[in-house]
Amino acid sequence: MMLLFCKSAGMKERLCFTIFLLILSISSEVRGYRILSVLPYNAKSHAIMFEELNKGLANRGHQVDVVGHFPLKKPVENYNDIINLADDSVPKLQNNLTYKFVTSSVLDKPVVPFLTSMFGSELCKLMDHPELKNLIKNPPNDPPYDLLIGEVLAAHCFLALGQHLKVPVVAIVTSPMWPWSSDFVANPDNSAYVPGVFSSLIAPMSFWDRMTNTLDLIGKKMQFYYYTSDQDEFIRKHLGPHALGVREAERNVSLILVNSHYSLNGVRPFTAAVVEVGGIHIPKEIEPLPRDLQEWLDRSKDGFVYVSFGSMLKIESFSGETLRALYKSLGKLAPVRVLMKVAKPDELPVGLPSNVMIRPWIPQLAVLCHKNARVFFTHGGLMSTQEAIHCGVPMIGVPLFSDQPLNVARYIRKNVAVSLVHDELTEEKIDAAFEKVLGDPSYMAAAKKISAEFRDRPMSPLDTGIFWVEYVARHGGSIIRSPAMDLSWFQIALIDVFGTLILGLAVAAYLIKLILKKLFALLVRGTEAPTRYKKIN
Repeated sequence: MMLLFCKSAGMKERLCFTIFLLILSISSEVRGYRILSVLPYNAKSHAIMFEELNKGLANRGHQVDVVGHFPLKKPVENYNDIINLADDSVPKLQNNLTYKFVTSSVLDKPVVPFLTSMFGSELCKLMDHPELKNLIKNPPNDPPYDLLIGEVLAAHCFLALGQHLKVPVVAIVTSPMWPWSSDFVANPDNSAYVPGVFSSLIAPMSFWDRMTNTLDLIGKKMQFYYYTSDQDEFIRKHLGPHALGVREAERNVSLILVNSHYSLNGVRPFTAAVVEVGGIHIPKEIEPLPRDLQEWLDRSKDGFVYVSFGSMLKIESFSGETLRALYKSLGKLAPVRVLMKVAKPDELPVGLPSNVMIRPWIPQLAVLCHKNARVFFTHGGLMSTQEAIHCGVPMIGVPLFSDQPLNVARYIRKNVAVSLVHDELTEEKIDAAFEKVLGDPSYMAAAKKISAEFRDRPMSPLDTGIFWVEYVARHGGSIIRSPAMDLSWFQIALIDVFGTLILGLAVAAYLIKLILKKLFALLVRGTEAPTRYKKIN
Protein backbone atom coordinates (compact mmCIF):
# COMPACT_ATOMS: atom_id res chain seq x y z
CA MET A 1 0.00 0.00 0.00
CA MET A 2 2.89 2.32 0.82
CA LEU A 3 4.40 1.66 -2.61
CA LEU A 4 1.12 2.50 -4.32
CA PHE A 5 0.99 5.80 -2.46
CA CYS A 6 4.55 6.60 -3.46
CA LYS A 7 3.89 5.88 -7.11
CA SER A 8 0.74 7.97 -7.09
CA ALA A 9 2.70 10.83 -5.50
CA GLY A 10 5.51 10.50 -8.06
CA MET A 11 8.13 9.67 -5.41
CA LYS A 12 11.10 7.34 -5.79
CA GLU A 13 10.80 4.09 -3.87
CA ARG A 14 14.01 4.63 -1.86
CA LEU A 15 12.97 8.14 -0.76
CA CYS A 16 9.49 6.91 0.08
CA PHE A 17 10.87 4.04 2.15
CA THR A 18 13.18 6.44 4.06
CA ILE A 19 10.27 8.74 4.92
CA PHE A 20 8.22 5.72 6.01
CA LEU A 21 10.98 4.57 8.39
CA LEU A 22 11.34 8.09 9.80
CA ILE A 23 7.60 8.33 10.51
CA LEU A 24 7.65 4.86 12.06
CA SER A 25 10.60 5.69 14.33
CA ILE A 26 9.00 8.92 15.54
CA SER A 27 5.62 7.35 16.20
CA SER A 28 7.17 4.44 18.06
CA GLU A 29 8.76 6.84 20.57
CA VAL A 30 5.52 8.62 21.43
CA ARG A 31 3.17 6.51 23.48
CA GLY A 32 -0.03 7.93 24.81
CA TYR A 33 -0.17 7.85 28.62
CA ARG A 34 -3.15 8.38 30.87
CA ILE A 35 -2.35 11.13 33.36
CA LEU A 36 -4.26 12.30 36.42
CA SER A 37 -3.62 15.98 37.24
CA VAL A 38 -4.84 17.20 40.65
CA LEU A 39 -4.74 20.86 41.74
CA PRO A 40 -6.61 21.38 45.04
CA TYR A 41 -5.46 25.00 45.48
CA ASN A 42 -8.04 27.41 44.05
CA ALA A 43 -5.69 30.16 42.86
CA LYS A 44 -6.00 31.09 39.19
CA SER A 45 -2.30 31.92 38.89
CA HIS A 46 -1.37 28.41 40.01
CA ALA A 47 -3.99 26.85 37.74
CA ILE A 48 -2.52 28.64 34.70
CA MET A 49 0.79 26.82 35.10
CA PHE A 50 -0.94 23.45 35.44
CA GLU A 51 -3.22 24.26 32.53
CA GLU A 52 -0.40 25.01 30.10
CA LEU A 53 1.44 21.79 30.99
CA ASN A 54 -1.75 19.73 30.83
CA LYS A 55 -2.70 21.18 27.44
CA GLY A 56 0.81 20.55 26.15
CA LEU A 57 0.64 16.92 27.24
CA ALA A 58 -2.84 16.54 25.71
CA ASN A 59 -1.57 17.96 22.43
CA ARG A 60 1.13 15.27 22.50
CA GLY A 61 -1.57 12.62 22.46
CA HIS A 62 -1.74 11.83 26.18
CA GLN A 63 -5.10 11.57 27.92
CA VAL A 64 -5.08 14.10 30.75
CA ASP A 65 -7.83 13.88 33.38
CA VAL A 66 -7.96 17.05 35.47
CA VAL A 67 -9.27 17.57 39.00
CA GLY A 68 -9.34 21.26 39.88
CA HIS A 69 -11.26 24.50 40.21
CA PHE A 70 -10.95 26.06 36.75
CA PRO A 71 -12.37 23.98 33.87
CA LEU A 72 -11.24 24.96 30.39
CA LYS A 73 -13.46 27.46 28.59
CA LYS A 74 -12.39 26.15 25.20
CA PRO A 75 -12.25 22.33 24.91
CA VAL A 76 -8.90 20.72 24.02
CA GLU A 77 -8.69 17.23 22.59
CA ASN A 78 -7.50 14.63 25.15
CA TYR A 79 -7.95 17.17 27.99
CA ASN A 80 -10.79 16.16 30.30
CA ASP A 81 -12.02 18.18 33.28
CA ILE A 82 -13.39 15.19 35.18
CA ILE A 83 -14.01 16.80 38.61
CA ASN A 84 -14.70 20.45 39.40
CA LEU A 85 -13.74 21.09 43.03
CA ALA A 86 -15.07 24.65 43.04
CA ASP A 87 -17.88 24.98 45.59
CA ASP A 88 -18.81 26.99 48.66
CA SER A 89 -16.60 24.88 50.96
CA VAL A 90 -13.47 26.61 49.66
CA PRO A 91 -13.17 30.41 49.98
CA LYS A 92 -13.09 32.14 46.61
CA LEU A 93 -9.70 33.74 45.94
CA GLN A 94 -9.90 35.09 42.41
CA ASN A 95 -10.44 38.87 42.55
CA ASN A 96 -11.63 38.44 46.12
CA LEU A 97 -8.75 39.32 48.45
CA THR A 98 -8.90 42.77 49.98
CA TYR A 99 -5.96 44.83 51.16
CA LYS A 100 -7.41 44.82 54.68
CA PHE A 101 -7.65 41.02 54.71
CA VAL A 102 -4.06 40.63 53.50
CA THR A 103 -2.65 43.06 56.08
CA SER A 104 -4.75 41.81 58.99
CA SER A 105 -5.12 38.08 58.29
CA VAL A 106 -1.98 37.26 56.33
CA LEU A 107 0.83 39.68 57.18
CA ASP A 108 0.03 39.72 60.90
CA LYS A 109 0.18 35.92 61.19
CA PRO A 110 3.18 33.57 61.10
CA VAL A 111 3.44 32.52 57.47
CA VAL A 112 3.84 28.74 57.85
CA PRO A 113 0.93 28.11 60.27
CA PHE A 114 -1.31 30.24 58.02
CA LEU A 115 -0.12 28.52 54.85
CA THR A 116 -0.47 24.99 56.22
CA SER A 117 -3.93 25.70 57.57
CA MET A 118 -5.62 27.64 54.78
CA PHE A 119 -3.84 25.92 51.91
CA GLY A 120 -3.03 22.64 53.64
CA SER A 121 -5.45 20.94 55.99
CA GLU A 122 -8.43 22.97 54.76
CA LEU A 123 -7.80 21.82 51.19
CA CYS A 124 -7.33 18.22 52.31
CA LYS A 125 -11.00 18.33 53.29
CA LEU A 126 -11.72 18.34 49.55
CA MET A 127 -10.93 14.63 49.62
CA ASP A 128 -14.51 14.35 50.93
CA HIS A 129 -15.80 15.55 47.55
CA PRO A 130 -18.21 12.79 46.37
CA GLU A 131 -16.79 12.57 42.85
CA LEU A 132 -13.21 12.47 44.13
CA LYS A 133 -14.11 9.79 46.66
CA ASN A 134 -15.59 7.74 43.86
CA LEU A 135 -12.46 8.20 41.74
CA ILE A 136 -10.31 7.01 44.65
CA LYS A 137 -12.47 3.94 45.23
CA ASN A 138 -12.99 3.13 41.56
CA PRO A 139 -10.03 4.38 39.52
CA PRO A 140 -10.24 3.66 35.77
CA ASN A 141 -8.71 0.43 34.52
CA ASP A 142 -9.20 0.72 30.77
CA PRO A 143 -6.61 2.10 30.56
CA PRO A 144 -5.34 2.74 34.11
CA TYR A 145 -3.43 5.84 35.07
CA ASP A 146 0.30 5.94 34.27
CA LEU A 147 1.23 9.11 36.15
CA LEU A 148 0.03 11.61 38.75
CA ILE A 149 0.70 15.36 38.54
CA GLY A 150 0.24 17.26 41.82
CA GLU A 151 1.33 20.47 43.51
CA VAL A 152 3.93 21.10 46.17
CA LEU A 153 2.61 23.81 48.46
CA ALA A 154 0.91 22.59 51.63
CA ALA A 155 -1.89 20.11 50.77
CA HIS A 156 0.41 17.15 50.26
CA CYS A 157 -2.28 14.66 51.25
CA PHE A 158 -3.14 14.58 47.53
CA LEU A 159 0.38 13.39 46.65
CA ALA A 160 -0.54 10.11 48.39
CA LEU A 161 -2.76 9.33 45.40
CA GLY A 162 0.44 8.30 43.62
CA GLN A 163 1.00 5.43 46.05
CA HIS A 164 -2.69 4.55 45.95
CA LEU A 165 -2.68 4.33 42.14
CA LYS A 166 0.83 2.80 42.08
CA VAL A 167 2.13 5.39 39.61
CA PRO A 168 5.06 7.83 39.57
CA VAL A 169 4.36 11.34 40.88
CA VAL A 170 5.42 14.57 39.19
CA ALA A 171 5.06 17.57 41.50
CA ILE A 172 4.85 21.19 40.40
CA VAL A 173 6.16 24.12 42.45
CA THR A 174 4.52 27.26 41.08
CA SER A 175 7.05 29.46 42.91
CA PRO A 176 10.78 29.08 43.53
CA MET A 177 11.54 26.03 45.71
CA TRP A 178 9.75 26.05 49.04
CA PRO A 179 12.05 25.31 52.02
CA TRP A 180 10.48 21.87 52.52
CA SER A 181 10.21 20.83 48.87
CA SER A 182 13.94 20.15 48.53
CA ASP A 183 13.67 17.43 51.18
CA PHE A 184 11.30 15.40 48.97
CA VAL A 185 14.10 14.52 46.53
CA ALA A 186 17.17 15.25 48.72
CA ASN A 187 17.93 18.40 46.77
CA PRO A 188 20.81 20.54 48.14
CA ASP A 189 19.40 23.51 50.04
CA ASN A 190 22.50 25.21 51.43
CA SER A 191 21.52 28.27 53.42
CA ALA A 192 25.01 29.75 52.96
CA TYR A 193 24.14 30.87 49.43
CA VAL A 194 20.49 29.91 48.76
CA PRO A 195 18.20 32.61 50.22
CA GLY A 196 14.91 31.44 51.71
CA VAL A 197 11.82 32.07 49.59
CA PHE A 198 10.12 33.96 52.44
CA SER A 199 12.99 36.40 52.94
CA SER A 200 14.26 39.31 50.88
CA LEU A 201 17.89 38.23 51.26
CA ILE A 202 20.03 38.10 48.13
CA ALA A 203 23.26 36.15 47.65
CA PRO A 204 26.08 36.77 48.40
CA MET A 205 25.06 37.13 52.03
CA SER A 206 26.93 38.53 55.01
CA PHE A 207 27.65 36.43 58.10
CA TRP A 208 24.55 37.68 59.90
CA ASP A 209 22.45 37.20 56.77
CA ARG A 210 23.64 33.60 56.58
CA MET A 211 22.91 33.13 60.28
CA THR A 212 19.39 34.56 59.84
CA ASN A 213 18.81 32.53 56.68
CA THR A 214 19.92 29.30 58.35
CA LEU A 215 17.74 29.76 61.42
CA ASP A 216 14.80 30.77 59.23
CA LEU A 217 15.23 27.70 56.99
CA ILE A 218 15.37 25.30 59.95
CA GLY A 219 12.48 27.01 61.71
CA LYS A 220 10.22 27.07 58.64
CA LYS A 221 10.84 23.37 57.95
CA MET A 222 10.16 22.33 61.54
CA GLN A 223 6.94 24.35 61.58
CA PHE A 224 5.81 22.92 58.26
CA TYR A 225 6.33 19.31 59.32
CA TYR A 226 4.57 19.93 62.63
CA TYR A 227 1.52 21.65 61.17
CA THR A 228 1.04 19.21 58.27
CA SER A 229 1.39 16.00 60.30
CA ASP A 230 -2.41 15.86 60.72
CA GLN A 231 -2.75 15.16 57.00
CA ASP A 232 -2.03 11.50 57.79
CA GLU A 233 -5.61 11.32 59.05
CA PHE A 234 -7.05 12.48 55.71
CA ILE A 235 -4.85 10.01 53.82
CA ARG A 236 -5.81 6.99 55.92
CA LYS A 237 -9.47 8.00 56.02
CA HIS A 238 -9.74 7.99 52.22
CA LEU A 239 -6.97 5.67 51.05
CA GLY A 240 -7.21 3.03 53.76
CA PRO A 241 -5.92 2.49 57.31
CA HIS A 242 -2.68 0.97 56.06
CA ALA A 243 -1.86 3.82 53.65
CA LEU A 244 1.50 5.47 54.19
CA GLY A 245 1.60 8.93 55.76
CA VAL A 246 2.17 12.36 54.26
CA ARG A 247 5.95 12.27 54.80
CA GLU A 248 6.17 9.03 52.78
CA ALA A 249 3.90 10.56 50.12
CA GLU A 250 6.31 13.49 49.80
CA ARG A 251 9.32 11.21 49.45
CA ASN A 252 7.45 9.23 46.80
CA VAL A 253 7.71 12.19 44.41
CA SER A 254 9.80 11.24 41.37
CA LEU A 255 10.22 14.64 39.72
CA ILE A 256 9.72 18.29 40.67
CA LEU A 257 9.08 20.94 38.02
CA VAL A 258 9.89 24.29 39.61
CA ASN A 259 8.82 27.69 38.33
CA SER A 260 12.22 29.34 38.43
CA HIS A 261 15.14 30.13 36.12
CA TYR A 262 18.70 31.04 37.01
CA SER A 263 18.55 34.27 34.99
CA LEU A 264 15.95 35.56 37.48
CA ASN A 265 16.31 33.49 40.63
CA GLY A 266 20.06 33.04 40.73
CA VAL A 267 22.24 29.95 40.42
CA ARG A 268 21.74 27.09 42.84
CA PRO A 269 22.32 23.32 42.66
CA PHE A 270 19.56 20.92 41.58
CA THR A 271 19.53 17.16 41.44
CA ALA A 272 18.30 15.39 38.29
CA ALA A 273 14.88 15.12 39.95
CA VAL A 274 14.38 18.91 39.95
CA VAL A 275 13.95 20.72 36.63
CA GLU A 276 13.57 24.47 36.19
CA VAL A 277 10.68 25.42 33.90
CA GLY A 278 10.32 29.09 34.80
CA GLY A 279 7.84 30.74 32.45
CA ILE A 280 6.11 27.49 31.47
CA HIS A 281 2.78 29.31 31.77
CA ILE A 282 3.76 31.74 29.00
CA PRO A 283 2.23 30.43 25.76
CA LYS A 284 4.19 30.37 22.51
CA GLU A 285 1.43 32.28 20.74
CA ILE A 286 0.20 35.43 22.48
CA GLU A 287 -3.55 35.84 22.69
CA PRO A 288 -4.67 38.83 20.54
CA LEU A 289 -5.99 41.90 22.28
CA PRO A 290 -9.58 43.07 21.92
CA ARG A 291 -9.75 45.44 18.96
CA ASP A 292 -10.60 48.58 20.91
CA LEU A 293 -7.81 47.95 23.45
CA GLN A 294 -5.31 47.20 20.66
CA GLU A 295 -6.16 50.52 19.00
CA TRP A 296 -5.93 52.42 22.31
CA LEU A 297 -2.48 51.01 23.04
CA ASP A 298 -1.32 51.62 19.45
CA ARG A 299 -2.30 55.27 19.81
CA SER A 300 -0.30 55.56 23.04
CA LYS A 301 2.66 57.07 21.20
CA ASP A 302 4.31 58.28 24.40
CA GLY A 303 4.00 54.81 25.89
CA PHE A 304 1.80 53.44 28.64
CA VAL A 305 2.04 52.12 32.19
CA TYR A 306 0.28 48.88 33.09
CA VAL A 307 -1.09 48.57 36.64
CA SER A 308 -2.21 45.21 38.05
CA PHE A 309 -2.04 43.47 41.41
CA GLY A 310 -2.68 39.97 40.11
CA SER A 311 -5.62 37.62 40.01
CA MET A 312 -6.42 37.66 43.76
CA LEU A 313 -5.81 41.07 45.36
CA LYS A 314 -8.26 43.84 44.46
CA ILE A 315 -6.44 47.13 43.94
CA GLU A 316 -9.76 48.91 44.53
CA SER A 317 -9.70 47.63 48.13
CA PHE A 318 -6.77 49.89 49.08
CA SER A 319 -7.67 52.83 51.28
CA GLY A 320 -9.23 55.91 49.68
CA GLU A 321 -6.19 57.95 50.73
CA THR A 322 -3.82 55.56 48.96
CA LEU A 323 -5.93 55.43 45.80
CA ARG A 324 -6.23 59.22 45.64
CA ALA A 325 -2.44 59.49 45.96
CA LEU A 326 -2.12 56.98 43.13
CA TYR A 327 -4.64 58.93 41.02
CA LYS A 328 -2.63 62.15 41.39
CA SER A 329 0.63 60.43 40.51
CA LEU A 330 -0.84 58.66 37.48
CA GLY A 331 -2.44 61.88 36.25
CA LYS A 332 0.99 63.57 36.21
CA LEU A 333 2.30 60.92 33.79
CA ALA A 334 0.25 62.32 30.86
CA PRO A 335 0.78 62.17 27.91
CA VAL A 336 1.91 58.70 29.03
CA ARG A 337 -1.24 56.61 29.33
CA VAL A 338 -2.17 54.14 32.06
CA LEU A 339 -4.01 50.83 31.72
CA MET A 340 -5.26 49.51 35.07
CA LYS A 341 -6.85 46.15 35.92
CA VAL A 342 -9.73 46.73 38.35
CA ALA A 343 -12.01 43.77 39.07
CA LYS A 344 -14.87 45.93 40.42
CA PRO A 345 -14.63 49.46 38.99
CA ASP A 346 -17.70 50.61 40.92
CA GLU A 347 -15.70 50.26 44.17
CA LEU A 348 -13.12 52.84 43.07
CA PRO A 349 -13.34 56.36 44.47
CA VAL A 350 -14.23 59.14 42.05
CA GLY A 351 -11.56 61.25 40.38
CA LEU A 352 -9.89 58.79 38.00
CA PRO A 353 -7.50 60.78 35.74
CA SER A 354 -8.39 61.13 32.05
CA ASN A 355 -5.22 59.33 30.89
CA VAL A 356 -6.22 56.14 32.75
CA MET A 357 -8.27 53.28 31.26
CA ILE A 358 -9.65 50.62 33.61
CA ARG A 359 -10.87 47.14 32.74
CA PRO A 360 -12.01 44.21 34.90
CA TRP A 361 -10.04 41.72 32.82
CA ILE A 362 -6.95 42.30 30.68
CA PRO A 363 -4.89 39.89 28.53
CA GLN A 364 -1.76 40.68 30.52
CA LEU A 365 0.91 39.04 28.37
CA ALA A 366 -0.30 40.73 25.20
CA VAL A 367 -0.34 44.09 27.00
CA LEU A 368 3.16 43.71 28.47
CA CYS A 369 4.58 42.61 25.11
CA HIS A 370 3.05 45.59 23.29
CA LYS A 371 5.74 47.82 21.77
CA ASN A 372 4.54 50.86 23.74
CA ALA A 373 4.69 49.27 27.22
CA ARG A 374 7.09 51.23 29.44
CA VAL A 375 6.48 50.24 33.10
CA PHE A 376 4.62 47.52 34.98
CA PHE A 377 3.22 48.66 38.38
CA THR A 378 2.82 45.31 40.17
CA HIS A 379 2.47 43.45 43.46
CA GLY A 380 5.52 41.39 42.53
CA GLY A 381 3.87 38.02 41.96
CA LEU A 382 6.21 35.54 40.31
CA MET A 383 4.20 34.73 37.19
CA SER A 384 3.28 38.34 36.49
CA THR A 385 6.87 39.48 36.85
CA GLN A 386 8.10 36.59 34.70
CA GLU A 387 5.77 37.85 31.96
CA ALA A 388 7.20 41.36 32.36
CA ILE A 389 10.73 39.98 32.07
CA HIS A 390 9.72 37.85 29.07
CA CYS A 391 8.47 41.03 27.37
CA GLY A 392 11.40 43.18 28.55
CA VAL A 393 9.43 45.69 30.69
CA PRO A 394 10.86 47.27 33.89
CA MET A 395 8.76 47.30 37.06
CA ILE A 396 7.68 49.21 40.13
CA GLY A 397 7.00 46.60 42.80
CA VAL A 398 4.67 46.88 45.79
CA PRO A 399 5.25 43.47 47.46
CA LEU A 400 2.95 42.26 50.23
CA PHE A 401 3.41 38.58 51.15
CA SER A 402 4.73 35.12 50.21
CA ASP A 403 7.53 35.21 47.63
CA GLN A 404 6.74 38.76 46.47
CA PRO A 405 9.37 40.57 48.62
CA LEU A 406 12.08 38.19 47.41
CA ASN A 407 10.99 38.51 43.78
CA VAL A 408 11.11 42.30 43.89
CA ALA A 409 14.42 42.30 45.79
CA ARG A 410 15.99 40.19 43.05
CA TYR A 411 14.70 42.49 40.32
CA ILE A 412 16.06 45.51 42.18
CA ARG A 413 19.48 43.84 42.31
CA LYS A 414 19.28 43.35 38.53
CA ASN A 415 18.28 47.00 37.99
CA VAL A 416 14.93 46.18 36.40
CA ALA A 417 12.72 47.39 39.26
CA VAL A 418 12.27 49.76 42.17
CA SER A 419 10.22 49.01 45.25
CA LEU A 420 7.55 50.81 47.25
CA VAL A 421 6.32 49.88 50.74
CA HIS A 422 2.65 48.94 50.58
CA ASP A 423 1.62 50.95 53.64
CA GLU A 424 3.68 54.01 52.64
CA LEU A 425 2.16 54.74 49.22
CA THR A 426 2.21 58.53 49.21
CA GLU A 427 1.96 60.74 46.14
CA GLU A 428 5.58 61.86 46.52
CA LYS A 429 6.97 58.34 46.77
CA ILE A 430 4.93 57.07 43.81
CA ASP A 431 6.06 60.11 41.77
CA ALA A 432 9.70 59.39 42.63
CA ALA A 433 9.37 55.74 41.58
CA PHE A 434 7.88 56.64 38.20
CA GLU A 435 10.47 59.37 37.61
CA LYS A 436 13.25 56.92 38.36
CA VAL A 437 12.08 54.10 36.08
CA LEU A 438 10.69 56.23 33.24
CA GLY A 439 13.50 58.77 33.37
CA ASP A 440 16.46 56.39 33.52
CA PRO A 441 16.89 54.37 30.30
CA SER A 442 19.13 51.87 32.10
CA TYR A 443 16.05 50.19 33.57
CA MET A 444 14.57 49.43 30.16
CA ALA A 445 17.99 48.36 28.85
CA ALA A 446 18.46 45.96 31.79
CA ALA A 447 14.95 44.54 31.27
CA LYS A 448 15.68 43.87 27.59
CA LYS A 449 18.99 42.20 28.48
CA ILE A 450 17.47 39.89 31.11
CA SER A 451 14.59 39.15 28.76
CA ALA A 452 17.08 37.80 26.21
CA GLU A 453 18.77 35.69 28.90
CA PHE A 454 15.43 34.37 30.16
CA ARG A 455 14.26 33.37 26.67
CA ASP A 456 17.57 31.84 25.51
CA ARG A 457 17.18 28.09 26.18
CA PRO A 458 17.74 24.84 24.25
CA MET A 459 14.02 24.05 24.61
CA SER A 460 11.03 26.11 25.66
CA PRO A 461 9.91 25.69 29.30
CA LEU A 462 6.81 23.84 28.12
CA ASP A 463 8.76 21.43 25.91
CA THR A 464 11.22 20.87 28.77
CA GLY A 465 8.40 20.06 31.17
CA ILE A 466 6.69 17.74 28.69
CA PHE A 467 9.94 15.88 27.99
CA TRP A 468 10.61 15.18 31.67
CA VAL A 469 7.03 14.17 32.43
CA GLU A 470 7.18 11.67 29.55
CA TYR A 471 10.63 10.54 30.69
CA VAL A 472 9.32 9.67 34.16
CA ALA A 473 6.28 7.97 32.63
CA ARG A 474 8.57 5.85 30.43
CA HIS A 475 11.31 4.98 32.89
CA GLY A 476 9.94 5.64 36.37
CA GLY A 477 11.59 7.84 38.98
CA SER A 478 14.32 5.54 40.24
CA ILE A 479 16.73 6.48 37.46
CA ILE A 480 16.84 10.13 38.65
CA ARG A 481 16.57 9.34 42.36
CA SER A 482 19.39 10.89 44.37
CA PRO A 483 21.47 8.51 46.52
CA ALA A 484 21.16 11.15 49.24
CA MET A 485 17.58 9.93 49.71
CA ASP A 486 19.05 6.96 51.60
CA LEU A 487 21.13 9.11 53.95
CA SER A 488 20.10 10.91 57.12
CA TRP A 489 20.57 14.67 57.44
CA PHE A 490 23.76 14.32 59.50
CA GLN A 491 25.23 11.93 56.93
CA ILE A 492 24.45 14.39 54.12
CA ALA A 493 26.09 17.17 56.14
CA LEU A 494 29.08 14.82 56.75
CA ILE A 495 28.74 15.38 60.47
CA ASP A 496 29.60 11.72 61.12
CA VAL A 497 32.68 11.98 58.86
CA PHE A 498 33.91 15.28 60.31
CA GLY A 499 33.07 14.07 63.81
CA THR A 500 35.14 10.92 63.28
CA LEU A 501 38.01 12.94 61.82
CA ILE A 502 37.95 15.42 64.70
CA LEU A 503 37.75 12.59 67.24
CA GLY A 504 40.59 10.80 65.47
CA LEU A 505 42.72 13.93 65.48
CA ALA A 506 41.91 14.50 69.15
CA VAL A 507 42.88 10.92 70.03
CA ALA A 508 46.03 11.20 67.91
CA ALA A 509 46.95 14.49 69.58
CA TYR A 510 46.35 12.96 72.99
CA LEU A 511 48.50 9.92 72.19
CA ILE A 512 51.27 12.10 70.77
CA LYS A 513 51.13 14.24 73.88
CA LEU A 514 51.26 11.11 76.07
CA ILE A 515 54.19 9.66 74.13
CA LEU A 516 56.11 12.94 74.23
CA LYS A 517 55.46 13.19 77.95
CA LYS A 518 56.80 9.66 78.49
CA LEU A 519 59.84 10.35 76.32
CA PHE A 520 60.54 13.57 78.15
CA ALA A 521 60.28 11.75 81.49
CA LEU A 522 62.71 9.07 80.28
CA LEU A 523 65.15 11.69 79.05
CA VAL A 524 65.00 13.55 82.35
CA ARG A 525 65.62 10.35 84.36
CA GLY A 526 68.40 9.42 81.98
CA THR A 527 70.25 12.66 82.65
CA GLU A 528 69.59 12.66 86.39
CA ALA A 529 70.86 9.10 87.04
CA PRO A 530 74.58 9.74 86.20
CA THR A 531 74.49 12.90 88.29
CA ARG A 532 73.24 11.08 91.37
CA TYR A 533 75.83 8.34 90.76
CA LYS A 534 78.67 10.85 90.72
CA LYS A 535 77.50 12.43 93.94
CA ILE A 536 77.59 9.09 95.76
CA ASN A 537 81.20 8.62 94.75
